[in-house]
Parts: sequence; C-alpha cells; structure tokens
Amino acid sequence: MPKIVGIDLGTTNSLVAIVENGAPSVLPGPDGSKLVPSVIYFDGAGQVLVGDRAKEQMVENPKNTIFSIKRFMGKDIQDVREDLPLLPFEVSSESEHVIRLKIFGRDYTPPELSAFILRELKRNAEAALGDEIKNAVITVPAYFNDAQRQATKDAGRIAGLDVLRIVNEPTAASLAYGLDKRKQGTIAVYDFGGGTFDISILKLREGIFEVLSTSGDTHLGGDDIDEILIRLVLGDMGAAPSSPERIPAIRKAVNKAKEDLSAADSSEIIIESLQYRRTITRAEFNKLIERIIERTLKPCRQALQDAGLNPNELDEVVMVGGSTRIPLVRQKVQELFGRVPHTELNPDEVVALGAAVQADILAGGQRDMLLLDVTPLSLGIETMGGVMSKIIPRNSTIPASATEMFTTFIDGQTNVKIHVLQGERELVKDCRSLAQFDLKDIPAMPAGMPRIEVKFLIDADGILSVSAQEQRTGKYQSIEVKPTYGLTDEQVEQMILESFEYAEADIEARLVIEARNEAETVLNATMKGIADEQYANLSDEEKAEITAASKNLRELMKSTNHQTIREGIERLSNATMHLAELIMNTAIAKALKDKRVREIDNE
Repeated sequence: MPKIVGIDLGTTNSLVAIVENGAPSVLPGPDGSKLVPSVIYFDGAGQVLVGDRAKEQMVENPKNTIFSIKRFMGKDIQDVREDLPLLPFEVSSESEHVIRLKIFGRDYTPPELSAFILRELKRNAEAALGDEIKNAVITVPAYFNDAQRQATKDAGRIAGLDVLRIVNEPTAASLAYGLDKRKQGTIAVYDFGGGTFDISILKLREGIFEVLSTSGDTHLGGDDIDEILIRLVLGDMGAAPSSPERIPAIRKAVNKAKEDLSAADSSEIIIESLQYRRTITRAEFNKLIERIIERTLKPCRQALQDAGLNPNELDEVVMVGGSTRIPLVRQKVQELFGRVPHTELNPDEVVALGAAVQADILAGGQRDMLLLDVTPLSLGIETMGGVMSKIIPRNSTIPASATEMFTTFIDGQTNVKIHVLQGERELVKDCRSLAQFDLKDIPAMPAGMPRIEVKFLIDADGILSVSAQEQRTGKYQSIEVKPTYGLTDEQVEQMILESFEYAEADIEARLVIEARNEAETVLNATMKGIADEQYANLSDEEKAEITAASKNLRELMKSTNHQTIREGIERLSNATMHLAELIMNTAIAKALKDKRVREIDNE
C-alpha cells in the first residue's frame, strides 16, 4: 500500500513520522532537525519560508512572519480579540466571522497558512523516504470542535494531502507510549502544548481504545505563559501592550527564560536591543503562572467526573506537550492524580509518533486495534418554542449516528427549517448555532401529520452531517455542517457549567414551553370542533363550559407554571369530551354506511 505518514500539526512545532520495521520514528528535515517550527515568513517578492529559516525572521521582520496559527483555526474574530494587541502581524477585521491575516496586501485564512507548514512536512518526508507522499493522518486537540477539525482537513487538502483520519492528540499519545500493548486499563492523558490543552480519560479493553470523557481548552498553552512574561516586561519598561514593534524581541527573550527555568532555579531575561535586563527566579515564575496551570486542572476534574472515576481508579497518567516540561506543571498533575505521570518520551515527539502508529494501522500494519473517540459537546436541533432538542449527547462515542422523528406545528406547513445547535442548555438562546437548512416542498397536511426523520451522523474525524426526510413523501435534504467560526474555550466551559448551574430552571422553562405548545394544539382542535355540525347538538351549558374553559386556558398560557397550564388543558379536555364523542361517532357512522359485515371484516 502507499506510505501513510502521521503528522502533528502543532502550535509551536510540527513533526512528521512513519512506522518502519514495526517501530515509529520522526522523520528529520534536510538539516537533520526533526522539529519544524510552525512559523511562516513572506519576503514580499513571492518567496515563502517555513520552519527555522522563518523563525529567524521573527525579530527583524515581525509584520510578515506568522506564528501560532493553530490558535486561529476555525475561530471567529471575536474569539481572538484579546490576543490581537500582542500580535505583530495584521489580522483583518473586514469579515465578522472568518479570520484573515493580511500580508503584503493579500488576505490568508488559517487553513491556507497551515497548509504551508504541511507542505514543508510533506517535502521533508518525501526527501527522507525517497517516495511521493499523498496520504496522512493528522492529529488535533481532543477538544477541537467541528469547525476546527474541518479547518484542519481543509489545510491538508490545500497542501496536497489526502487526510485519511483526524486523530485526537491524547489518543495518539497513548499509542506512542505503547499502552495499546496492555490488555486492559484506564489511562488519563494530560496534553499541555504551545497553544491548546486537552485531558482525555481512555479505557483499553482487548485492543479497543474507548475514550470515556474529554475536556480542555483550545486556547490555552505555552503561548499564554509567554504572554504573562511579555506583559511583565512591558510593565517594567512602562510600555503599553499595543507596542507591536517591541513584542518579537521580548517574546524571544522570555521564551528562552521560560525554557531555562525548567532546569535552573533562576534565569535572566536579556533584550539588548531594548537595553533591558532582569533576573527571574523559579519561585517568582511559579507564582506568575499558577493560575494558568489551575485552568488546566479544572477540565481534569470535569473529565474524571464525566467518566465516573476517582483519581485512584486510574492505571496510568501520561503527560504530553512541551509545556509539561515545566516542573510546577508536573508537580500539580502528580498531586491531582496521586501518581507519578509518564514523562519518558520526548513530549514534543510523542503525538507525532502516535499519529504514525495510527497511520500504520490504516496501512494494514500488524496492530489489531479500534479507536473510539467521543464528541465534546451535545448536538441537536431547535424545536417549537425555542427548545434545544438534543440528538447526540456530550461524550457520546464516535463514529456516532442518531435519529429522531419530528412533525409540523402549523396546518398546511410546506417548509421546515432545520436549525443545528451545539451546547448543554435546554433553550436555543443559550446554545451555539452551527448551521441551518430548509426541508422544502412538503405537501400541505394538517399539523402533526408529516413525519420528519432527522438524522445526525458524526464520522470518525468528528465531523457532523445532518439530514432530514419527510417519511410519507420521501422529500429529502442534507448538509455537512461547516461553520465559519469555532467555539472559544470559555464558551464551551460556560456551556457545561451553566448546564449544571441552571439545570432546574432550564427544565422548568422547557416544561412551560411544552405545556404552552400542547395548550395551543388543544385550542386549535377545539376551534375545529366548534366549527363541526355536531356542535349544534350540545346543550347551552356544555357550549358555555367549552367557551369558559377555552378562555381560561388562553389566560393560563401566560403563566410560568407548567402545572397550572396543564390543569387548564385538562379542564378544556373534559369540557370537550362529549363533543369529541359526537364527532367520532358521526365519522364512524359515515365510514360504515352501506357496508356489510363481511366487507368490514375484510378491511
């Protein structure tokens, strides 16, 4: 079979790896280096540099040197607004949703820029292997949403790669550590990289990797630690954060100090061009970054809770990502999980090695394994009254498929709008819109008669497709959900936290909406009954009771107590019972008129 490589498209560095002779290894570039810095430089004359040569330009040519592009993948301009003052390059604000970076008058999207990095990795792999590379497995943070996964696949396609599988980084790390060779066990993977954070709890049973839960932050990593140090230096200098010409030199100096403090008790931040020098101790550094590390521990606790586990029930804890070299990070993780985590493998390489193992599986390698990941947030559609009807719950195993039946609410309705949502709350206004499409040309029927089947399908890459079909007529419409923006971590975490905090109020609001919808249906049926000829056969008292009960229910529909509304529904149902019996008897009599008993039996 054609060779399939594994790629770790990272925020700080990217790598490409392959399995040869049964063992995964990272492929070096022409200069012998395995790491390709995720940096792109444009020289203005049409030449584009990627990797170390581009990184060398960050201080001298900051405005046309792009870095940390992964943090922009699948994001809305609003999602990254806080980062903008510390970015030396220009982010276009012409589009409300799609982020575009302006370089020499031309706009580039994050997938286009990521494709430059992927092309460099592709060239390195082809040079090392002496063969053309067309197929790849690319890793992404487990908490990447649909938009971010789609953006990653788009980047691969732009780079000339057929992306056979998107694999979650924590799962890849487990493969790299050889944990697939265990017969069974429960594993936590703590993945703290340059721009993203993930925690996943996996269960291994006889060659099946099942992700029990996942949580994290797609906008949290070593870059945030750098920014704290950058702001510290700017504060010392009395400079505003909006001094972009100073940022690249400061970023380079503080990054070196951060790396030094992983081994030493102190380091100097030296910026000769700005005549700045300062000593920073590890104790001072730990105090500055403690809140960043705490932000990683909250998702860990959430993931354990979602998996229904205590820390002492884990068999292994694995640490992944360059930021896990920081001693305080290792200390806090060990304290939380109550065990020494695995740190034997190079944290920069471990994800790429795991991607290569998954590539080997797809290429027909010897490993007999199945990877079962999960979706991080619930998916559903909007139903009458602004209610979020969940179809695939959060932490469902993927690939996943789920189907629900819906109907119309208005007589003669010929179009149905399918509004796809993501979130944990009960009402549409508290969830995030992903996509909308219309199921058109449904034959006009009474409300409740159409049977509309809505099907959600999440593929192995975590990308969603939605279809709707009216069962009586076969009318069909589908869409592959491709949102133009992504969710910020704060929004994701807020969705989950609010789903617990407001659970009781949300359910009450939903019950009220459902009760009002039912009341409206009963009132419409009552109006039809009053128009029937059998209404004339009711007594004056019965007619008066129906009128009073209808009027009463109209008033009760304004209530915020669903029990009160349902009491009004029951009163009207009782008042119209005799009328319903008369109408039913008349319908049966008409259906049986002039028919013999034998004909009825045959029917």
